Amino acid sequence: MAQERFTVANVKCGGCVKNIQNNVGQMAGVDSVDVDIAAKQVVVHGPSLDREIISAKLAALGYPEVNG
Repeated sequence: MAQERFTVANVKCGGCVKNIQNNVGQMAGVDSVDVDIAAKQVVVHGPSLDREIISAKLAALGYPEVNG
């Protein structure tokens, strides 16, 4: 199973976690989504993941990926 890790902005509460899990979790090729509020990390697991598409989805939801 593949895994992609994203450091994102604006993850602040349980509502953010639910929003990310519900929306990213329904994407093709995604089996599960883990969100760590403190670390502002999103880890996506699945057999077939496209990092660019997931990153674009996170940004559209208001959680843009940050570098560094």
